[in-house]
Amino acid sequence: MLRTGADYLESLKDGRQVILGKERVRDVTTHPAFRNTARSFARIYDMKRAPEHIEAMSYEDNGERHSAWYILPKTKDDLRKRSEAHRRVAEWSYGLLGRSQDHVATFVSGMRMMPEMFEEGRKGFGDNLVRYYEHMRNNDIFACYLVITAQGARDPEIYKRQATRNAALQVVDEDDNGVFLSGIKMLGTAAVFSDEAWIGNILPLAPEQKALSITCAVKMNAPGMQTWVRKSYEQAAVSRADNYFSSQFDETDAVLVMERVHVPWERVFVMDNAQLSRDIYFKTPAHIMGNHQSMMRFAEKLKLVNGIAHKAAELSGVGHLPAVQQTLGRLMAGEAGLLGMNAGQIESPETTPSGHLHVNRRFLYAALHWTSNNYCEIAEKVRELLSAGP
Repeated sequence: MLRTGADYLESLKDGRQVILGKERVRDVTTHPAFRNTARSFARIYDMKRAPEHIEAMSYEDNGERHSAWYILPKTKDDLRKRSEAHRRVAEWSYGLLGRSQDHVATFVSGMRMMPEMFEEGRKGFGDNLVRYYEHMRNNDIFACYLVITAQGARDPEIYKRQATRNAALQVVDEDDNGVFLSGIKMLGTAAVFSDEAWIGNILPLAPEQKALSITCAVKMNAPGMQTWVRKSYEQAAVSRADNYFSSQFDETDAVLVMERVHVPWERVFVMDNAQLSRDIYFKTPAHIMGNHQSMMRFAEKLKLVNGIAHKAAELSGVGHLPAVQQTLGRLMAGEAGLLGMNAGQIESPETTPSGHLHVNRRFLYAALHWTSNNYCEIAEKVRELLSAGP
């Protein structure tokens, strides 16, 4: 199924508890802190259905159309199609919606390539993962993830000394139907715009923290759950003309606060296994496939930044100066290098034991390393060009 933007916006009116400062937000589709970004996500749903994009952005299986990022690749063409879908989504938002609909979906698809790993934790959890992947794919679900424990809750010794329960999200009870979760979890980028939250742990846990090792999926309107959102840049934007990007591409970050939220067993994927709760990201293709999406997005953002730099030099009348030409050349060379590393991820794929292809991890981590090392320099070079004069 391919959702429409209208269907998506209507689904956000589900009674979820969104807290912005002291305010309880009743409808994120109309509130000035969120409405424009909600429409930006809705546009992605509509654009991938458009006649000029539908073949590139989706695939057919058993007579149904599904978003291309749910393809479980068996060929290079499958990888190319997934990558192009990521690129187009990033292009439509200038690379500024980092946690768009294709991000978490790609992590889950990477895990789906190796469901047997989940069976190591408890029999049936691998089947749960497969069914959840199918649920996401069949319903075109927009999921966020919260996979980090709040810093103040990471040291179990603090709570032992104070004889109090750790504030981190954890299992506090269970029954025949599922588990009960209480505590806080971060960092939910785009949580306020998502249908569901993937809860997990990408940072190492101590063996004695097995209660925190829960990996599961929760609906954003689950009883007992609140979404606490940071200050909205969109709400603070003067106008679209003055604040073009922040007025419509502010995903916002959030913390989930849960009080005995019930999660049915079929939505639980890891439990009571601290090591496995992290391994599912790095011993399956999840991390490298998900971060390929990030690198495709960064490349589109870099195109935007380089375009702004070139236009700034042109408007300032300094494009003929050797120093400016050198700076622009370095920026364009960096863009070409990143595009090359991204292409290498696709054209030199790796294979899982099940025969699925995934992106090349060496090219992926080279691209991650390049972006983390050069981000500040790129920003500084563009700042210099924006302030340049004849």
